[in-house]
Order: sequence, then C-alpha cells, then structure tokens
Amino acid sequence: MSSESIAPGAFSQASDLKNRIFFTIGILIIYRIGTYIPLNGIDPEALKNIMSTSQQGLLGMFNMFSGGAVTRMAIFALGIMPYISASIIVQLLTGVSQYFKNLKEQGEIGRKKITQITRYGTVLIAIFQSYGVAVGLENAGNIVVDPGLNFRLITMVSLTAGTTFLMWLGEQITLRGVGNGISLIIFSGIVAEIPRALASTFELGRTGALSATMIVGIFILVILTVLFIVFFERAFRKILINYPKRQVGNKIYGGESSHLPLKINTAGVIPAIFASALLLLPITLSNFGFSDSDNFLKISSMFTQGQPLYMLLYASGIIFFSFFYTSIVFNPKETAENLRKYGGYIPGIRPGERSAEYIETILIRLTTIGSMYLTFVCLLPEFLIAKYPIPFYLGGTSILIVVVVAMDTVTQVQTRLMSSQYESLIRKTKFNK
Repeated sequence: MSSESIAPGAFSQASDLKNRIFFTIGILIIYRIGTYIPLNGIDPEALKNIMSTSQQGLLGMFNMFSGGAVTRMAIFALGIMPYISASIIVQLLTGVSQYFKNLKEQGEIGRKKITQITRYGTVLIAIFQSYGVAVGLENAGNIVVDPGLNFRLITMVSLTAGTTFLMWLGEQITLRGVGNGISLIIFSGIVAEIPRALASTFELGRTGALSATMIVGIFILVILTVLFIVFFERAFRKILINYPKRQVGNKIYGGESSHLPLKINTAGVIPAIFASALLLLPITLSNFGFSDSDNFLKISSMFTQGQPLYMLLYASGIIFFSFFYTSIVFNPKETAENLRKYGGYIPGIRPGERSAEYIETILIRLTTIGSMYLTFVCLLPEFLIAKYPIPFYLGGTSILIVVVVAMDTVTQVQTRLMSSQYESLIRKTKFNK
C-alpha cells in the first residue's frame, strides 16, 4: 500500500497516531516557552544592545540551533548542542576504542550503556560551556547586574539544567511522539524564528539595505534550494537482487527479483549538524563579542561567513561525517551476509565477500556524491550571507535541516498511518469470520 492510497478518514481513526502527534506538539511548545525564560541577573537592555551587533559567524549559527535563545540569553541558550557534541565524541570512540566497539556489538544492552555515557558527557560539556558563558557575560561590561561567584553558579546550574531538560524532552519525543526528538527540537527552533527572519529581510528592503531585486532573488534561491534538497533526498540507487527457484514437492517457489535501495545521502542531515557542532564547541566564547582580547577578536574574525578557514573547516566536517555516519548506519558485510542467508544474490557477483565489496564500492560512490551535495547546499548561501545582511535562518544549513526533518517526520506519520490501517483491516477480517 502506498502513501497515496491512504484513506481520507484514516487519520481520524488512528487514535495512537493522534496522541503521538499531540504529545510531540506539546513537548515542542514547552521547549519554545523555555527559550523565553531569561537567566537571572541579566540586564535585558544591555544584552539587546550587544546582541544586535553580534549576529554573524558562529554566534549566528549558535543562535539558530538554540531557536533564538542566545539573543534572549534564556535558560535554553546552550540548546541541544552539548548533547550533539557528546554524541560526536561517543560515535568517534566507537571507531577507535575497543571498549565502545564491544558495547556496540552487545545489542540493546550495549546501546543503553552508550546512551547513558552520552548523557553524562552532555552534562559535563554543558557545565564547561555554561561556565564559559557566565564568565563571558561578566566580561561584557554592564550585562550582568551583580557579577561574582553567585552569578556564575546560578548561570551554570540554569544552563546545564536547561540542556539536560532539553535532552530529556528529545528522548520523550523519540519514544512517545513522532520523529526524531533531537532533530525536531532543532527544527522547531529554526521554524519559529523564520517569520522574524522574513520580517527583518523585508525591513532591510524598506530601509534600502537590500534592493527589491535582491530580495526576490533570495526567495527564488530558497525555493530552488528546497527543490534541490528534495530531489537528492528522494534519490537512491537500486541494486538488483535475484532469488533462485526451489522445488518443494510438485510446487516451485522463489525465482523473484527485488531491489536493494541505497540512498545517495544515507547520513541525512547529521553531517551538517555535527560539523556545525564541532565549529561551535571550541570557539563559542570568542565569537560572542564578550572579550576585548586581540587573540579572541582575531580568531572570531576568521570564523565568519565567507572566510576561507570557516568554509574549509565546515566543508571538511560535512564530508568527514557523511562517510563516518554512513559507515555506522549501513554495514555492507552484514547486508551481503543476510542476502546469502536468504538465498539472494546480485547478478554477476559471487555471494558473500565479493557482494560486500560490490555494495561497499557503490556506497562509497553514492556517499561521495551525497557529501558534495550537502557541502554545496550548506556553503553556497553562506557566501551570500557574508556579502549581504541576510538573516542566518535563510542559510543553507537551516533550510537543509527544516526540509530533511520535515520529510522524515511526514514519512514516519505515513508509515504509522498505514500500519494503523492494516491493523484495522485485520480486525475487520477476523470479525467477519
């Protein structure tokens, strides 16, 4: 049954799906409320004056991932980025540490241990970053009403608790809602700020900072970028799989053909998020504009849109994580072994090791194309943002996250809806019997 064959009234009958959707919406509303709860001891006017002149480079990216909480210095200012940073570290360790390799091979038990380690890592990174934010706020001048140890402790507790709470909310969406919780939190933060970004773009046109032609060109570029993303996210390579005929008594079974679909972008939006997190982690303070140090200012200037170092590191991170994450989520040897067990084979390729090598070769080629596509989408609008005062929320990374997460979530909704229809059909069949 395809997604197009879903009955119009199916949604109203899928009570479990409705509950999951309402639960997800409720969690996201809680998240958005938290982005407006300010830290204690902050002068809002002084903060507004500084943030209004510090919205480029990594600060703009940090603010994008936190759903605007950075400009308001809310309790969710760190956002979910410490969790993503911890996830990166743990994923890298699974490739180099024997202990983590063993955990990964232990199945569900090992996965739970890895998840727990990631949570502890999130708290440690959040503590480190929250202390840096507290010190940075104090060095900003008149932002902090009463600087000192008390302010630092309150800020550290508030920001760390905010990140931990966000991590828990994301896990609850994944378990009891629809879609990937962490991705949806980032998605909702970006979407919620898009109207503000559009308003500021039109305001730039009204004041003459951007011409009407440039504004129209920006929106055309956004639409073309969305279409480009949808095309590549829906594209996949089919590998023909044949199953031999076998005779049982007087009947012949098998002989069918199927396909092994391999997506061009197997890693999805993860490489862009991970690459952004790596850029944010070591340089968070330097791009806040809170320090008068010449070294900080020099580093900060190197990490702005259009700068060679920024673009090089961002592109390198996207390409690396495209290959790294693909190697984690798809194992050619395991796939080839499963095909051999069920009697499937690739025409012209010997089952077993040769099939694994063939699948891996195709996967490498697809991942190369996929990583180039991600790099192009994420970096092309950045050059435009570097030259013109365009809001960060209209950049390639934000558009990529919004489109991919929306597509994945819709796919999950359709899958659950079809599953509900099948269950309803089975119940009716049993009742009629």
